[in-house]
Amino acid sequence: MGNCFSHGNDDDKDKPNSPSPPPNTAAAPSPNSATPDVAAHDQPASSSSPPPTPIGLVLGRPMEDIHATYTIGKELGRGQFGVTHLCTHKTTGEQFACKTIAKRKLTSKEDVEDVTREVEIMYHLAGQANVVELKGAYEDKHSVHLVMELCAGGELFDRIVAQGHFTERAAASLLRTIVQIVHTCHSMGVMHRDLKPENFLLLNKEEDSPLKATDFGLSVFFKQGEVFRDIVGSAYYIAPEVLKRKYGPEADIWSIGVMLYILLCGVPPFWAVVMSILAESERGIFNAILQGEIDFVSDPWPNISSGAKDLVKKMLNSDPNQRLTAFDVLNHPWIKEDGEAPDTPLDNTVLNRLKQFQAMNQFKKAALKVIAGCLSEEEIKGLKEMFKDMDSDNSGTITLEELEQGLAKQGTKLSEHEVKQLMEAADADGNGAIDYEEFITATVHMNRMDREEHLYTAFQFFDKDNSGYITKEELEQALKEKGMYDGQEIKDIISEADADNDGRINYDEFVAMIRKGDPEPNQKKRRDVFV
Repeated sequence: MGNCFSHGNDDDKDKPNSPSPPPNTAAAPSPNSATPDVAAHDQPASSSSPPPTPIGLVLGRPMEDIHATYTIGKELGRGQFGVTHLCTHKTTGEQFACKTIAKRKLTSKEDVEDVTREVEIMYHLAGQANVVELKGAYEDKHSVHLVMELCAGGELFDRIVAQGHFTERAAASLLRTIVQIVHTCHSMGVMHRDLKPENFLLLNKEEDSPLKATDFGLSVFFKQGEVFRDIVGSAYYIAPEVLKRKYGPEADIWSIGVMLYILLCGVPPFWAVVMSILAESERGIFNAILQGEIDFVSDPWPNISSGAKDLVKKMLNSDPNQRLTAFDVLNHPWIKEDGEAPDTPLDNTVLNRLKQFQAMNQFKKAALKVIAGCLSEEEIKGLKEMFKDMDSDNSGTITLEELEQGLAKQGTKLSEHEVKQLMEAADADGNGAIDYEEFITATVHMNRMDREEHLYTAFQFFDKDNSGYITKEELEQALKEKGMYDGQEIKDIISEADADNDGRINYDEFVAMIRKGDPEPNQKKRRDVFV
């Protein structure tokens, strides 16, 4: 893995059939490390090169002017560090939300690390249906800009306030979606640490709008058994163990338990205690949380089902070791009413991506390998952590046994045959283990292949003579270089991609081939009714 360089030269750039480079490819991506612990180095610039673009201190890559790509519009909201505006892509007209973080407000090393980690985590969670997608991160002299999917339906909190409280059925439906989001985050080694209704957005104004988790500014990567000690989160939703400075991902379940309590009765669980101690102060809230006295007596609790109360009590167990996990919550009888909750094992992101990679032809696998080598450190940080976690003996490779154990830790048990199939798909060099580069290639989300600059870089890798076409001979050579050559498949690849039947693949045909099909397995379109 490392920097991407075009093999083309200036003498070839005016050839009539050569594709034009896409916009915004001038700034080279940040280098990846060849292994989890060995960093690649930039090549020295030649004396004739223009002065290098300044490197941003937050994202650690060349600074860019967001205004060259987007028109910034009206303000949508603001928080402690950032202001969110509507922004419009100048070429496509597509609208997004742009969160701008003023660098002058990042007064400590920890503040900078928080922003960097937020970007890393959002890239890591790319492709999850109920997580707001990060479209791009930009840094200029004064600010960091995060361009994200636009959720025009507003905050879940506003809908809760408008309704007072939900019916049990609607609350169960909503909770399923929220807990599935958290289960996905936890299975990918991410703890949110600030779960509250305000951080769940509705994609649109419709009653059955999809729900999207957002604001990963306090989120962290975690490993099983790791202990965290910093107090973060929003007062009403903080778990007691967080206040005691000794916690793990179980704290997220507590926060969702508080949300469920509010959904059912309209006020936080410690409201009465808070009002009797120190009015609505943060200190009073924390004292009430530590006391753990939850009101199940006041209206409307006498009319709420025993199943709902049982689930709330088990999610708000003050002992994190006794608290339900996300998987446990999804299998609770109250959640499973009407048989709507799945009895099948929950989706495993790594497993799904490995299966998707397994289904690709060698051409697409090789293209993804080229693209994976171009990704910035922030884009693959989460996958690097997952690789380290699976590589239990720190050998730099994942064996068949380690892959099986790693998937099992994430809640998925497979037959030995199924694990072998996944291993063979990812193990490009056939040595019986998955190295770091192979793991990143096989598990990176497919949206990385959809970026124009990445597609162009990959096309150039195959187009050895820079003619604007990929011939059978060039395809064979490129696949051999990546250790993915299969003589039988070459003919099928050419036949499938060559739309005009001229025996070679041009850039448009290449792009169509790469973008064709391959949705993530088991993607479920959820249309849960929230009201």
